[in-house]
Amino acid sequence: MIIKAFEKDKLKKTALDLFLVYGENEGQKKELIPDILNNFESVIDKYDEKDVLDNQHEIISSLLNKSFFEEKKTIIILRSSDKLLSFVEEIIEKRLTDTKIILLSDRLDKKSSIRNFFEKSKMAVCIPVYSDDHRTLSKIAIDNFREKQISISQECINIIVEKCSGDRNNLKKELDKIMSYLDKSKKISSEEVYKIVNLSENYEVSELVDNCLCKNLKQTIKILNDNNYSGEDCILIIRTLIQKTKRLRNVLNEYEKTQNLEQVISEYRPPIFWKDKNAVKRQAKVWDLSKIDQLAFKTNDIEMLIKKNTSRSLNILYDFIIDTSKNNV
Repeated sequence: MIIKAFEKDKLKKTALDLFLVYGENEGQKKELIPDILNNFESVIDKYDEKDVLDNQHEIISSLLNKSFFEEKKTIIILRSSDKLLSFVEEIIEKRLTDTKIILLSDRLDKKSSIRNFFEKSKMAVCIPVYSDDHRTLSKIAIDNFREKQISISQECINIIVEKCSGDRNNLKKELDKIMSYLDKSKKISSEEVYKIVNLSENYEVSELVDNCLCKNLKQTIKILNDNNYSGEDCILIIRTLIQKTKRLRNVLNEYEKTQNLEQVISEYRPPIFWKDKNAVKRQAKVWDLSKIDQLAFKTNDIEMLIKKNTSRSLNILYDFIIDTSKNNV
């Protein structure tokens, strides 16, 4: 069954418990979840597709045997693909009660087996979400500034909207950055807006790679979920990982000789920026030369794989980043 994203009344009234939300509009996906749940008060668990595939029987068993204190449960599965079709079929076969399952996916073409299944099934709901157009995002931005009584030109609105790639989630992030910058001020110039919306890109990629190399799995997953990376970002992220892996290997090599990590980091050339020093220290404590060499070879292989499989580049990258954070290289 197909329900359009704007048909919220139909969505709230449906008695079905299995949903596929697919498309490039991450912001609209987040806005749809409360409508899907519609006062369905439950424990909410989030999984990545890989976690579900690795633990399919355990997850279904836990849903069949919910504890007395967890009468209702919601499962949200991120980065879903055709690989989950057998999981969905088993869920329907088991006829679970008091359970809602929401699959979130990027673009799915017309040949996608899981998309076709949800579109044709009477037991499940398929909700496509598409990019917001310029007019919709402009209205959201204007209403936001008007509500806070902030004076802003249409030129500024256009700069913000152009940055958002048709996604209201990106728009929210840009608006939050601007509000933090403004503090108590009620006016902003186009020069200020331009600087703010272009400020954080490289930082987000660097932060993702640093947390990955620190094996901070929880924060790595959070950064992946909070950012709407595109296929073009994959090469930037993988090359940043290659660069930081090479630096870490050099640090470990010198550390093995001197046994003085503080000295190695302080004397490293080119100098390690002071904000990065603590991250490099943590990384040096969880990696050794043998493992970092394995990671370097694997990262080069992944870069080639991404270039050969552009349609799957995000899934390939996300799986690799998460595996590296777990040290499964």
